[in-house]
Amino acid sequence: MTIRKRPAWVWITSIIAVAFGVMTIKSGGIVLFFDGEARSAAGNYVDFVLWFNFIAGFFYVATGVGIWLEKSWALGASITIVTLTILVFGAFQIHVFYGGEYEQRTVVAMSLRTLVWSTITFISWRRFGTPHHITH
Repeated sequence: MTIRKRPAWVWITSIIAVAFGVMTIKSGGIVLFFDGEARSAAGNYVDFVLWFNFIAGFFYVATGVGIWLEKSWALGASITIVTLTILVFGAFQIHVFYGGEYEQRTVVAMSLRTLVWSTITFISWRRFGTPHHITH
């Protein structure tokens, strides 16, 4: 068995994706499934945004592992994550526009998610060109 040295971008990108996913699952899960201080502290959270982010956290972890393993589906997964994040962020903005309650930290969190996954996707795209150029 030959051990191949992974490029720095693989290390950094996959660690960020997995860590971001684990933090997202933990923070969303606490608010969704445990009544108490965390839910109270969350304030006026928006249900569909919270559920999307919680579920997306599992895909962040899986995609981070895929990037680590340099799998062909990882670029497509990151494109899907950033696309859905932008769509949910847009739906959230419509919610706000029509007077829906929200917390300012949701704006910050969704902006950060969009930036992180846009960056992960851009780095992966620059490295591989298209989803078909990654090791299968």
